[in-house]
Amino acid sequence: MTDTERAWLVYREYTDKGLLNVVYATPDGERVLRKQRSMNAGDPTAAVDVEVDDLEPPADDQERQRYAEEATRMRDRHDPDDRV
Repeated sequence: MTDTERAWLVYREYTDKGLLNVVYATPDGERVLRKQRSMNAGDPTAAVDVEVDDLEPPADDQERQRYAEEATRMRDRHDPDDRV
C-alpha cells in the first residue's frame, strides 16, 4: 500500500502556452507538489491526495511559511473536491 498525504492548492499561474502551473502543499508547508496541466482540463480541486514519494520540500523557509498559510486557509474554506 502506498502512503498518501492530502495537499492543498496554494499557487496557480497561467502560462502563455495555454498551460496552468499549480502547486499543492501540505498544511504545514513542509512538502509540495508542482504540476503543469492544460487549461482545458478545468479548474483544479482545492486539494489532492498525493503519494508521499511525489512530494518535495519547498524552495526556502519563506516559501514554506507562505504555502503553510495558504494551505491552511484553503483547508478552512473549501472541501477537498471543490473546484477553485
